[in-house]
Amino acid sequence: MKNIALKLMFVGTAYHGWQVQKNAKTVAGTLERALESVLCHPVRLTGCGRTDAGVHARVYVANLYTDSEIPLSRLPLAVNTRLPEDIVVEKAVEVPYHFSAIGSCLKKEYTYRIYNSRIRNAFYVNRAYFYPRPLDEAVLRQAAAHFVGTHDFSAMQSVGTEVKSTFRTVSYFQVERKGDIIDLKVCADGFLYNMVRTMAGTILYAAEGKFSPEYIPELLLRGDRTAAGPVLPPGGLYLTRLWYDEEAGLDV
Repeated sequence: MKNIALKLMFVGTAYHGWQVQKNAKTVAGTLERALESVLCHPVRLTGCGRTDAGVHARVYVANLYTDSEIPLSRLPLAVNTRLPEDIVVEKAVEVPYHFSAIGSCLKKEYTYRIYNSRIRNAFYVNRAYFYPRPLDEAVLRQAAAHFVGTHDFSAMQSVGTEVKSTFRTVSYFQVERKGDIIDLKVCADGFLYNMVRTMAGTILYAAEGKFSPEYIPELLLRGDRTAAGPVLPPGGLYLTRLWYDEEAGLDV
C-alpha cells in the first residue's frame, strides 16, 4: 500500500467547497469518483484544508492510499480525462506512509483578490471582489500589519465550527496593487472559519474610515466579532501556497 499525494488546482465556483457532502457537489467528491474509476477501488482523500463554497485553489494537496500499480507519471493524465475542466491534477508523488495533507502542512497562504475600479470587469465575476470606490493601499497595509504575530483571532471567526483554540500565528499580511487589482496575501499556521475573508473585510473598513488601523489590536483583544468588518464574498479567495517539510518531497 502506497501513500500518494496529489497536487491539484480548482476553480470553486460550481462546488460547495472541498469536503465531501451527501447532498452537494464538492471538489473532493468529484475527484474521488474520478480516481475510483482509474484505480478500480474505493478512494478516500485527505485534503490540506477545507475550502468554503465558491473558494478557489491555485494550489491544493490531497493524499490517498492505494495498491494500484499505475505509474505515477500517468496518473494525472488518466484522472484528468475523467474530471470536469475546473479541476486539474498536476502531479502525483509517493510520500512517506505517515504523511497527511492536512496534518503535515506547516503553513498556508491565502490570497484575497479585489478588483478596484469604477466599472466592473465581466472576466472577474466570481474571481475577484468588485469594489468601485477608490482604495488607499497604504491604509490597507497599515491595518494589515496589526494582524501579524500570534493573536486570538476569535473576532475574525464566523460561528459554525468548533475549534480547540482560536489562537493563530500570522507570518505576513501583504497588500499588493497592480493596476486595478489588489491582492491581499495572508500566511499563517492555520485559519479559522472565514478568517481570511473577515480580515479582508476588516481592513476594508479601516480604508473606508469606519475605524482607524490602530483600532485593530483592541478589536482582537476584545474578541468581538460584531465589531469587525464583514465576511467578503468567496469568489475573491484563493489558496495560493502551502509549506511542507523536505521529507514530503512536495514542491508547492
